[in-house]
Amino acid sequence: MAKPKTAQKKITVVIADDQTLFREGIKDLLEDEKNVQVIGEAADGREALRLVKKLKPNVILLDIKLPHMDGIEATRQIHKEAPSTNVLILSGYEDEAHVMEAIQAGANGYLSKMLPAAELVNALKTFANQGVMIPQPVMSKLIDGLRNIGSGGGPASLVALTKTEIKVLALLGRGQSNKEIAAQLTCSVKTVKNHLNSMFQKLSASNRTEAVVKGIDLGLISAEKSD
Repeated sequence: MAKPKTAQKKITVVIADDQTLFREGIKDLLEDEKNVQVIGEAADGREALRLVKKLKPNVILLDIKLPHMDGIEATRQIHKEAPSTNVLILSGYEDEAHVMEAIQAGANGYLSKMLPAAELVNALKTFANQGVMIPQPVMSKLIDGLRNIGSGGGPASLVALTKTEIKVLALLGRGQSNKEIAAQLTCSVKTVKNHLNSMFQKLSASNRTEAVVKGIDLGLISAEKSD
């Protein structure tokens, strides 16, 4: 007798944008998806932070340009006070400076507001499952930004990376979760987390996304499957 299918867990989302029509449009779009639930809306950065701390959503869709507390500062605060919530920047800005600032603040992904509706929904679902979402055009700008900043020690700082850490980095670049990486390496999730923490320190990366970007820029992994 076949086992009944396990119901997919809902992706809980908070939307933060100061444009009411845009915010309501995104909400209407997502509410048509049975596995996505919008649990809060915010029109400014302070309210976004308050809702995330209270509701603990899986994802916050966050605009960069917000009153009272901009999206960059809100990202920093969310990354610090609610690390289990993934921050997905949804912005009209795609320039190198904004992308760099968002990722360095702790954002896990960055999407353009110009995306077609269907692509936005698919991107959100992928992001919620994988924790990384940077389309190739944005990734290119982010890599350019890292090159312009420079890393002080440069490639030499990667000498201490172990073969296992490089493999973990490659699996991150494919969007795999800690559980999936553990299965690939035949180890525990705790061991994977230890590898990640060590790798982040050596790469001077604050999160998975920044580690992937630096790995691509330094030629450790390919960009082909990272978006």
